[in-house]
Amino acid sequence: HICSSFFWLIIMMFVPLRQPIMASSVDAMMLSLLICSLLSVPAYSFQPAASIIQNKHILSIHQETNHASSFRLNGWVQGSDGEWEWEEDDPTSAAATLTSTLTPESIDATATPSLPGGSFRPKQSLGQNFLRDGNTVAKIVKAFVKDATETLDKKNGVERDLTQSDLRAVELGPGAGALTDSLVPALGSNNLQCIEIDPRSVELLGEKHPSLRVSHLDVLQADYPSIADEEGGPLSIIGNLPYYITSQILFALADASHTNAVRSATVTMQWEVGKRIVAPTRCKDYGILSVVFQLYADCKIHFKIPPTVFYPQPKVDSALIGLHFLGPSQLRRRLAGVSPAHLRTVVTATFQQRRKTVRNGLKQLALTVYEGDKERVQQFFESEPLPLPQSVQDAIDAGDEFALAQQLPSDWVKKRPEELTPGQFVEITRLLYETAGAEESPLGRKVWRKLKHGT
Repeated sequence: HICSSFFWLIIMMFVPLRQPIMASSVDAMMLSLLICSLLSVPAYSFQPAASIIQNKHILSIHQETNHASSFRLNGWVQGSDGEWEWEEDDPTSAAATLTSTLTPESIDATATPSLPGGSFRPKQSLGQNFLRDGNTVAKIVKAFVKDATETLDKKNGVERDLTQSDLRAVELGPGAGALTDSLVPALGSNNLQCIEIDPRSVELLGEKHPSLRVSHLDVLQADYPSIADEEGGPLSIIGNLPYYITSQILFALADASHTNAVRSATVTMQWEVGKRIVAPTRCKDYGILSVVFQLYADCKIHFKIPPTVFYPQPKVDSALIGLHFLGPSQLRRRLAGVSPAHLRTVVTATFQQRRKTVRNGLKQLALTVYEGDKERVQQFFESEPLPLPQSVQDAIDAGDEFALAQQLPSDWVKKRPEELTPGQFVEITRLLYETAGAEESPLGRKVWRKLKHGT
């Protein structure tokens, strides 16, 4: 072994390391063999560490000697089935409790929500980052109750007494139940239902709240109109959404608002996505999400959420967003006959080339709409903006801020997409597709969400 040690030492002298802390796999192998030789341990019994460089950070992957098919990566563990789970166990076990009331001010958190130790680890494939701070949970539930009650229908202009069943609350992706454990005492298990894809969560929630309705379902496949029909009215949505499918969930809710299936949504998301939803024109955050949700809903950021309140901690800040959907009647007045499907085509075409003018962004689409007639395309780009429909004029007279910013400027073809308001995109769509302005045109059941998602 002494001879072997000197042999490997000589080899190491002639194979210089490229960087002190970023050795290649070959360098690591040589170093490990040298150490094994010095310790009189058979070299083949030691499995070296490999290094990978990603986004200028060094992430170590260690293969366990007692589980040949298990790997660790920055706190995540990959099992033999290929699934990545969080390695550490949550040390706490208490859950937040609330008083049973619909008043947001009366909601308090008395303990820290957590996971059952040793039996429930977050899965990376499901984008699971569980809430673990009682105060944050209480703030989210307060905001949810406020959003839901503000959007409840009024009878004869007079606020009526509200009950828990009026909210028709649906929680998306409850996970280990941090929000659920607070919502059940406040609303009652009969007035809340959950949609969850993780069978472990379905089983856990069934044990904690036996009378709670939990659907084992992919949230992207949820049929909100059918759920609303079963519940007897529009739904109030709450959820700590996975980052990687946030936009698709939001688009599904927008589609559901076409049939008045969803009234409000109070959901967490990545901070940067939240900023895009409420972004004003003429800024880099303004885009498709801004146009769609400022057209479909009254949007606001309730508050910013730091990574420290999640388990495991994400690398970015989050936001709690409140969406008060207008409903089909008011949405139709804003669109005044414009098809949401046509609007989607226009918005997508322009923002795909957001650095170019509207003329350049819509050139190919206009050729398609006018079946290659270049003369009609030229006329379209040289057209003066159409007079606003009567429904929009009525909204302007009433001081509606959305309608006040709907008139197209005369030089609209020279503008970039981020310079146009959501209402002005509606007017461009009307001009391109020559929409007559009928308010009772169908909105469509699936427009913004992907065809493979839901029904």
